[in-house]
Amino acid sequence: MPKKILIIEDEAALQETMAEYLTDEKFEVLSAMDGQTGLEMTQKNLPDLILLDVILPKMDGFQVLEGIKKDDKTKNIPVIMLTNLENMENIQKAFENGVSAYLIKADFKLEDVVKKIKEILKM
Repeated sequence: MPKKILIIEDEAALQETMAEYLTDEKFEVLSAMDGQTGLEMTQKNLPDLILLDVILPKMDGFQVLEGIKKDDKTKNIPVIMLTNLENMENIQKAFENGVSAYLIKADFKLEDVVKKIKEILKM
């Protein structure tokens, strides 16, 4: 049974590239283009892991994270924040709110993201 990954990312090209790469790596991939849809999909599909952008339409990544962590059904789902926001304040806020990892988009390669996902999911 493949692990289910939800990508919450509003940049279509990046979302598509990540989805393709993760599908090739034998993950089942779900995608949401905005925070609100992402949160609804989390509650409905209970993914094994979530890749979450910070700057999103309708609801930002921190609001989505808060929604995930305050719901008993979803609070234990690991979340990796993928963003271009490098300031310490955001990184600190992310970890205080329970993210498993915080990756800067400009610094990551897809292989690194997959490695991090597998590490978190103990695969």
